[in-house]
Amino acid sequence: MYVFLPSTVPALAALLDRGRLEGEALTAFTADAGPDGDTEEAEYDAMYAAARASLRLLAEDPGAPRRRVVLAAEMPDAAVEHGGRHAEGVARVTVAGGVPYKKLRSVHIDDTDAADDVAESAADPASEAAEDHELMWFGVQEIRYLVEESHA
Repeated sequence: MYVFLPSTVPALAALLDRGRLEGEALTAFTADAGPDGDTEEAEYDAMYAAARASLRLLAEDPGAPRRRVVLAAEMPDAAVEHGGRHAEGVARVTVAGGVPYKKLRSVHIDDTDAADDVAESAADPASEAAEDHELMWFGVQEIRYLVEESHA
């Protein structure tokens, strides 16, 4: 099952150190388009649900670079527990036992130019300032570069 996990740049650094995203029960989002739905659109919506959850993580970590981070992973169905619908076409799920690096498929992150708007949205949950920014796609092999770039 393809899942989208909210994250932060410091969590990416920890992922590189440990070789896995740690957590007993990680919140994630997945496409739930139904038999007649548009899976690609539902995956896009699931990714942005994770991006909104990333803002909450940023609010809890004021020292983290102000960039939303979403990790896409392909997990076995047995590792994913459904928590119900989050929004139309999106299900909120829990991933048990962490996510090994080898299960990651991509990283989605804000451009550094979005930092002020992301900071505003992290500080004020009612703000939609970050909504105007599209997340960029990176391969997992580029995580080290993203961490270094964010701390430069």
